[in-house]
Amino acid sequence: MEKLAIFDVDYTLTKRETLMEFYAFMIKKSPWLVMHAPRAVISAFLYMIKILDSKTAKENFIAFIGGIQEERMQELVEEFYEKRLSKIIYKDAIDMIKKLKAEGYKIYLISASAEFYLNELYKIKEVDKIIGTVFTSLDGKYSRKIAGQNCKGEEKVRRLMKVLKEENIEVDFKNSYMFSDSLADLPLFNLVGKPYLINYKKNHDKIERLNWK
Repeated sequence: MEKLAIFDVDYTLTKRETLMEFYAFMIKKSPWLVMHAPRAVISAFLYMIKILDSKTAKENFIAFIGGIQEERMQELVEEFYEKRLSKIIYKDAIDMIKKLKAEGYKIYLISASAEFYLNELYKIKEVDKIIGTVFTSLDGKYSRKIAGQNCKGEEKVRRLMKVLKEENIEVDFKNSYMFSDSLADLPLFNLVGKPYLINYKKNHDKIERLNWK
């Protein structure tokens, strides 16, 4: 049986939210993309007051990727990783990844963020699998539309189980780890025997806290 060390990405592996970082990177490349900002702000507000669900809000926010050719997107995300994403990763997270990898754990990153840029985190050689929100493409061009569901909450567990079934992997969940900054990841926390909250501001009666820098 395999043992997993599962990591959320935003505010767990990284110090900042990766989608906001990617949007800021894209605006710097193409300043006219700032025209999408009002829709992004409104969508975020409507999500906060529970008028929009997370899937719709995310599709509205990420509308700036619409029409980008797949080949061009690959060039962009490679540059994004080198210039921004790689610069905001917690050292303590990397140290933990290396430690657990050396102990024989499989390293899984599971995030609600977009898989098309999260895949650049395979450049961390210890990472075995990345699971994120998948966006559709049509005729080789990206769309803001999500394929399936936003990879959040229970959907993270569903996606993980799907991958494990497809790859015929049996997991010792009792001795597996889960690291996240948020109780939105309770479905994954409840799956493992070793859950940890990262930089969480309050004490939790069942989940130990770790402070990462």
